[in-house]
Formats: sequence, structure tokens, C-alpha cells
Amino acid sequence: MKNAKLSEAKNAKNDEFYTQYEDIQREVNAYLEYDPNVFRGKTVLLPCDDPEWSNFTRFFAQNFENFGLKKLISTSFAYESKNFKGAYQLSFFEEEAPQFDESKTKTHGKIFTLTRDSNKSGVIDIDDLEWQYLEGDGDFRSDEVKALRDEADIIITNPPFSLYREFIDWIFEKEKKFIIIGNKNSVTFKEVFPLIMQNKMWSGKTGWGGGMWFETKNPDDVDKVIDGVNMKNVSSVWFSNLEHGKRHEPLQLMTMADNLKFSKHKEIKEYGYQKYDNYDAIEVPFTDAIPSDYNGVMGVPISFLEKYCPEQFEILGTSDNGIIPDEYKTTFGLTQKFVDDYYRAGGKGAYQEGNPTAGLYKKGVATMIYKRIFIRKRAQK
Repeated sequence: MKNAKLSEAKNAKNDEFYTQYEDIQREVNAYLEYDPNVFRGKTVLLPCDDPEWSNFTRFFAQNFENFGLKKLISTSFAYESKNFKGAYQLSFFEEEAPQFDESKTKTHGKIFTLTRDSNKSGVIDIDDLEWQYLEGDGDFRSDEVKALRDEADIIITNPPFSLYREFIDWIFEKEKKFIIIGNKNSVTFKEVFPLIMQNKMWSGKTGWGGGMWFETKNPDDVDKVIDGVNMKNVSSVWFSNLEHGKRHEPLQLMTMADNLKFSKHKEIKEYGYQKYDNYDAIEVPFTDAIPSDYNGVMGVPISFLEKYCPEQFEILGTSDNGIIPDEYKTTFGLTQKFVDDYYRAGGKGAYQEGNPTAGLYKKGVATMIYKRIFIRKRAQK
């Protein structure tokens, strides 16, 4: 259901989801615990933002001195350029500023910068933000914002869901460090998965449990109201190329025999570890059911990435976009018998020719499988 909601948002290009302060704090703390100086002397860019309302800007501005930042830059996207506009709300912050321009407020983006104690209070914080209108609407793909990207050391944001692929390309065009939010299924995108395989991008520390709750400005896109604020739950998680300690913690696993006896998952006890109908790998539907003593190829759910330790496993490919190294390829394509059996048993989904994990038999019933990542245990040195 949550994935469906994200798809709906993407199709409608409703990108107005605002990240909660606590979620930002929880994720950023993971990188600080691993390296207390990760932000020291760095310029941080918060693009695709709305600084007057954003918790990203608030969080990093309030922690400017604690983190030892060199410069904080935050940009907003013009109201008239947004796909979902809603009611226009002029902030007191902008309206009272001497540079306020009524002719630009809806059509131009804004840039907020923080570098110094501008109000002479003795500390550098959110009250020292200085702003001006951008020349354009603040689109991250504009030359104006690209120049800010080039200046930055680290990019942190919740990018528009509808432009996620383009945003990833935008970051890697200049090989920037980043902490961003993306939907869970994005790991199998052809623009994203190779980066994960090549160890250029990985899961952040938080968010995999039950999706993330965002404030939404769209009154027709609300899951529940919390303290008077419209909120929506979206199947999304953090991704980064900054190190955090959890990334190098190996999974504690049972042997295959012990899993078959003691696993908490009924499916493992009932069906065991089956091989796919059209690919030489075993189906492991739960990350904690990965057998510690199996050395062959395994198909695991995409949520495995939350627990992925690169020293423990290697990622070989994914079923969703056919990214499989030649050495692991077999003849793809389900047997006609499997397809006939699947529809005869009441199956209504489509199967994709060439999808190595399209299905397997469960007690004689042909069953289609969800997206899988192929992994193999690394040889211990």
C-alpha cells in the first residue's frame, strides 16, 4: 500500500513532502558518531528545499557551530514552477525583509546562506541566515544551482520523487558527497543499482522499518493528522556515500539447518530454501533467514540493503533490471509449464521475460516473486 502511495505521488508529481526534524537529526547523528568531524570545514548545500519552512535548513543552521561548518547554502523552488501549488503562503520572514519584491516572490527561487554572526549575538545560528532572490526559479538543473552544487562539499536533501533519477545523475556528475532520501524501490533503478554494486552509494542508517512520515501541503494527500499537521507515510529511506558504523556490522546468522528448525518465519519452515525455476540461486525471502553456511547465489529482498555489510557479502545483480554479471548469467525465461501453472492456479500478475526471479514452485503451485537482489557470501580471509 505504501509503495502504491509513492507511485501515486510520483505519477501526480506531488513532490511537496517535508521531512521531520527528528528524522533528519536521527540520520545525521549516525555519521557524526562514526566521524565527529564529518562536516567540519565543509560547505553544505540543501537544494530542492524551502528554507522558510524546511527542517533541513533549521537543523543545520542551529548546529552550524557544533558541526564546524564553513558555509551553509539552502535554495528554494519558485511557487509558480511547482507542479502542486496549493495555497500560497508568504512568510513573515520574507515580507518584512528590505529586499522583498512582490514581483519576484512567486516566480523566483531564493538562496539562503549562513557563514557568519551577522546579528552580532555571539553565536552563528538560524537568525544569521542571509537571503536574496535567485535569478531563476531555483530548479536544481539550472546553471545557477549547478554552480552552487560545484561549490559544495556535501549535498543533503529530500529531492523531488518525480525527478529522483535525474537528481542522482546530477550529484554524480560532479561526484559529490551526499545524504538524501529516496523511495525503497529506487535501489533497483538502472541509474541507481550500479552505484550500489560499485560501492559508490549505500543505505543510510534509518528509515527502513515502516517508511517515513512527512508533512504534506496537499490536503487531498493525507494519511493522518498529527498535532494539527497533515502527514503522509511514504515508503522511503536514506541513502548516502558517507560512512556510518552500521554499514560495517556483519549480520549474525544461523546455518541453513538451524533456520529450517528454528526460524521464526513460517515460510522458511514450510517451503525451505527453493531454487528458482529459471535461475541457479536460492530464494531467501527474509534477510534474517540468510543461511550462514551457504556459499552459492541467493535472491534476497531489497530491504537487505539496510543490513548489508560489504565485508560479509558481495552484491551480484538484481532481478528488476537484468543487471547480472556474465559469469552469473543462465538461460532466462520461465518454462511454458510454469506460466500455464501460474495462471491456472489463479495468478493475475504479469511475468517479465528474462527476469531471473520471476517465479518458483511452492508446494507445486507456481508463484511469482517480488524484486530480488542477488548476493553471495564473501570468502573469509
